[in-house]
Amino acid sequence: MRLVAGASLAARAEPVALVRPVLMTTVMVTGGAGFIGSNFVHYWREHHPDDHVVALDALTYAGVRENVEGRDGVTFAHTDIGDTETVAALLAEHDVDVIVNFAAESHNSLAILDPARFFRTNVLGTQGLCEAARRVGVARFHHVSTCEVYGDLALDATEAFTESSPYRPRTPYNAAKAGGDHVVRAYHETWDLPITITNCANNYGAYQFPEKVIPYFTTLALDDQPLPLYASTDNRREWIHALDHCRAIDLILDRGRVGETYHVGTGVEKSILEIADTVLGHLGKPDDLKTIVPDRPGHDRRYVLDFTKIGDELGWAPQVEWDTGIAETIDWYAAHRPWWEPLRDRAPVAEGSAWAS
Repeated sequence: MRLVAGASLAARAEPVALVRPVLMTTVMVTGGAGFIGSNFVHYWREHHPDDHVVALDALTYAGVRENVEGRDGVTFAHTDIGDTETVAALLAEHDVDVIVNFAAESHNSLAILDPARFFRTNVLGTQGLCEAARRVGVARFHHVSTCEVYGDLALDATEAFTESSPYRPRTPYNAAKAGGDHVVRAYHETWDLPITITNCANNYGAYQFPEKVIPYFTTLALDDQPLPLYASTDNRREWIHALDHCRAIDLILDRGRVGETYHVGTGVEKSILEIADTVLGHLGKPDDLKTIVPDRPGHDRRYVLDFTKIGDELGWAPQVEWDTGIAETIDWYAAHRPWWEPLRDRAPVAEGSAWAS
């Protein structure tokens, strides 16, 4: 490892901040052709132009190679995180210092129809990636998790999830992500893999596959098609712009404590009904495009994260205001029809219809 002090972080007894390498760093971004992963690749190249990025992706239906392939300073690798031998060879070949793991199956609706693929990728795949990182000896392994591992909160609850909240996942996706988190922590405790973890709120922004609610509603509204709202229209989510999430991870890699978990949230909560009204209002579309469909099984009511720790320790705070961020996001999809239109036929779930009977 090309560290300032010339010492492996994994060999130190106490949690310490990652020492920024003096020479060029190579960062492997798994899930790099997906939504948050590709945003992170773009962010890293803009803010760390001397660094090299290896964007690794299995190119499932939600991966878009063109998001990152061919960009200056980026090497694209088409492989699965669970292929330990291939990943280890890539880590050694490119002398990777840091892994940021975004790779995951993440669509709750699909997890109801095909749960096995979620456990294969999010648990066994994460284990394979950790094993490759352990064998090669990276300076930092950062794992991206979700607020959903904690279960849900009542709509009128006054508390928020903290980094010490118990895991109580309620859906196959949530449980698979929780399992991956446990794998990462086990590799830290057993083999001193130098890890950090973030649990983040719901992300939004450019390059999000149009099965997720904001691009889904936006692309439907652009074509004057009905917007399917789950029957529990008051259920809420906390929202963060993907670039604010990228800034948080950058800061954690620079100054975060090895072995620690940090929540990345905003306190901005919006219901599915509010999202639909925002999209329709911004695009000047009629309210009667809203339609109600049956709730999916295990539909969580609400998540919200206490992100005091990352603010107190590292000075992070979200920068993108919701009103600005959502308007810019809707406008991005309106201006990038050639990007999202071919993707709609890839979506494996028709929301509401799969479990309506």
